[in-house]
Amino acid sequence: MAGLLSISEPNANSQTPTNTLNHSANATHDLLAALATDATTVNSNMGVKHSREQIAQLFDLPLMDLLLQAQTVHRQHFTANEVQISTLLSIKTGNCPEDCGYCSQSGHHRDTTNLQAEKRIEVDKVIAAAKRAKASGSSRFCMGAAWKHPSAKDMPYVVELVKEVKALGLETCMTLGMLDTEQAAQLADAGLDYYNHNLDTSRRYYEQVVSTRSYDERLDTITNVRNSGISVCSGNIVGMGESRDDRIDWVHELLKMPKAPESIPVNLLVPIKGTPIGDKVLAEGELSVLEWIRTIAVTRICCPTSYVRLSAGRESLSDAEQALAFMGGANSFFYGDKLLTTGNASQSSDNRLMRELGLTAQFAAPRAPKQVPVMDAMNGHQSQVVLAE
Repeated sequence: MAGLLSISEPNANSQTPTNTLNHSANATHDLLAALATDATTVNSNMGVKHSREQIAQLFDLPLMDLLLQAQTVHRQHFTANEVQISTLLSIKTGNCPEDCGYCSQSGHHRDTTNLQAEKRIEVDKVIAAAKRAKASGSSRFCMGAAWKHPSAKDMPYVVELVKEVKALGLETCMTLGMLDTEQAAQLADAGLDYYNHNLDTSRRYYEQVVSTRSYDERLDTITNVRNSGISVCSGNIVGMGESRDDRIDWVHELLKMPKAPESIPVNLLVPIKGTPIGDKVLAEGELSVLEWIRTIAVTRICCPTSYVRLSAGRESLSDAEQALAFMGGANSFFYGDKLLTTGNASQSSDNRLMRELGLTAQFAAPRAPKQVPVMDAMNGHQSQVVLAE
């Protein structure tokens, strides 16, 4: 059985009332027993989703029990000690019309953040960056633009980037804001592997984060991406002043989808001075790193086949904290010294940490070209033909 060890009884010297401890221990034991199962059973029940109550119970588990269960689930679906490595490049920076309260790229905050806006990067410079990313060990190249949505004149540019990066043998990912069905189809035809569009937080807390785009509009973009055949990358940002209930609701929102996102970034807010949420968090105090790790572990258990990515916030973590995050089921992270406009752990530090933890990099597996069935009218033989780009 790939389950968990039994939970020991409370210490007799504890000052907490025995009946309270017994009740808590029994409840924990019951939950762990319900979760503990072998890989065959888990794989045969992939369609079973956790209820909101079960998600809340996971958050309440003792941390070591939660991490052990998360790692158990992780090993049932992924190769142990293997991580997917991505590189992120901002292809258009600043002056975004959205008012996201955490983001220095918002045009609403430019007078207080003093971020220098930049126009679209030339294609050859993006390709050069992608080549460097591949040489450094990344298997996925992610491109982000500070747009509410791409315009018609932007689409040929981003389509060309997808094709050129894929030609290098890298997986491709983009985050360009909202997409309609036609734009999603264009990116799918170009061969885009992943599209990132984070929910950021719970539906309830969302209005405290952004007002220029609704929660349902975010879900609509995710639906358009999913229907086009592109894999979904959608995560959150913890530590924006939300409650644990909001983090529970966010996980539950993922499970309401027809299929959980294939890639789930779990960001820890990097509070940026001059942004409304950044200033608030800097004044009131930042979220505990262990609560962030709890969120990673719960996400892994509830979304067992998704890549769970360490994204923003990792640069401030110790080696031990990052090791706990990997123990909690994280199996993807960003390489490079910068994430759009915020800092990231250095590549040399990442290489050293991977060696010390015994982690190996996963090879790229780009989405196959579109194929259509073709019937030979003479002999009735059917074959697959790759669509010309």
